[in-house]
Amino acid sequence: MNQINPPQARCRAAAARRGITPPVGIYHRMWGAATHDRATGVHRPLLATVLGLEVCDGQPPLRRVIVGIDHCLMWHDDLDRLRNEVCQHAGVSPQELHIAFSHTHAAGLMDRSRAHLPGGELIGPYLDQLALTIADAVREVLGGLHEATVRYGAGRCNLAMNRDQWDAASNQFVCGLDPAAPTDDTLLVASVTALDGEPIATVVNYACHPTTLAWENTLISSDYVGALRDIVESATRGSCLFLLGACGDLGPREGFVGDTKVADRHGRELGYAVLSTLESLSPPRQCYQYRGPVVSGATLGDWRYEPLTAAAASAKSTWLHHDWTVDIPYLNGLPTLEQTRQELDHWSTAERQAQLAGEATQARDCRAQVERMQRQMIRIGQLPPGDAFSLPISLWRLGDGYWLFLEGEYYQQLQRALRAAFPGRPIIVATVVDGWRPAYLPTRETYGRGIYQEQVAILTPGCLEMVIDTVTAQFDAWDTSTASNATANNR
Repeated sequence: MNQINPPQARCRAAAARRGITPPVGIYHRMWGAATHDRATGVHRPLLATVLGLEVCDGQPPLRRVIVGIDHCLMWHDDLDRLRNEVCQHAGVSPQELHIAFSHTHAAGLMDRSRAHLPGGELIGPYLDQLALTIADAVREVLGGLHEATVRYGAGRCNLAMNRDQWDAASNQFVCGLDPAAPTDDTLLVASVTALDGEPIATVVNYACHPTTLAWENTLISSDYVGALRDIVESATRGSCLFLLGACGDLGPREGFVGDTKVADRHGRELGYAVLSTLESLSPPRQCYQYRGPVVSGATLGDWRYEPLTAAAASAKSTWLHHDWTVDIPYLNGLPTLEQTRQELDHWSTAERQAQLAGEATQARDCRAQVERMQRQMIRIGQLPPGDAFSLPISLWRLGDGYWLFLEGEYYQQLQRALRAAFPGRPIIVATVVDGWRPAYLPTRETYGRGIYQEQVAILTPGCLEMVIDTVTAQFDAWDTSTASNATANNR
């Protein structure tokens, strides 16, 4: 092989940034174990980062807008309302828009139904303004699209560790730290630059729950994502868009703390890994070509970067896309709304009794159970009727890179399996995109362990493997079509 062809893409692109930090005093209680309700301050601001991508001239019109927001999640009704308002005010179709949650657990739970709780009266007005703010950024992006190059790179980062821990003392699985279990440390980076080399955006795809900060923290924060962005943007001068990988069973090495310095340290660790990966990228629109031997003290092989040929550059403009759904059966024995109401009443009563008895720890634990049941009411109530959930899947091939967008949370096996099946291909796996309705999709063998991810799962065992199979089949279909076209062109 006398040529190395670094993975790249050609398209039109633009990025924009807006601040979306909620007001101090807003309802902030995300963790069941938390004892506060209102946010007492801001550690790091919450941001909305918008990246627009459009096919180059000469192909059928196609564009997508990715909006990365610093929130954990939104329930379906609130997110559906947000999406509709953004589309209406920005002039994009629902098919063109993806809202990707950074999944920070320190932003608070933006749920309009909690308006009656302390600080909850601020949620509705905040979400109304959020839609207008995002729409304004989307309009800016659509008005600024210009020709760009996307360069893909892969690196490593040791921030994440497996969090499916067996606690032998209490005889149960917990969301803790299991150093002996496998952990995917893959870091995917996509550097988007204009033709003149000016940076537009750096897309960072990494699988690690932003759960550094937990119940002891009372500050609004983007968790480690904030420091990550600071590191990357100070070096590149472009926007940094974080896309959360398949991290259902992955969390930060040191997590569930109240110390914001730990979150900043985590962000710097990931940020420096991103910068290292960026430094390894080849120049835009060039390949690495062997030019022949050079006689020196030794006979040397001379490799140099050279511009892509017209045909090679054209191939980098390829944009394939496929949006489809896969019907996955619901889990047998899902709790009903009536069963959940009864559990909610039970724990609410137990909390009041513990408070009257002055049992603070018991009251806190009961309140955590109340929180679980309140969320379960919403989670079960928002599910479409029937025996199966139609899971939406969006897959692109942009030049040499692949972008996968999925609703819900997935175990790391999803990205490990895809990258093992298609080695050498940059595959961005973005989760908690456009909703959280399917909740967790664990591996088949995870069911029966009683761990949290299984407790909130709503899909049958084997759901993750079904997603892997259907996405793999689409990769194979594109490969078959490409090979057929190449054969036809060579006749």
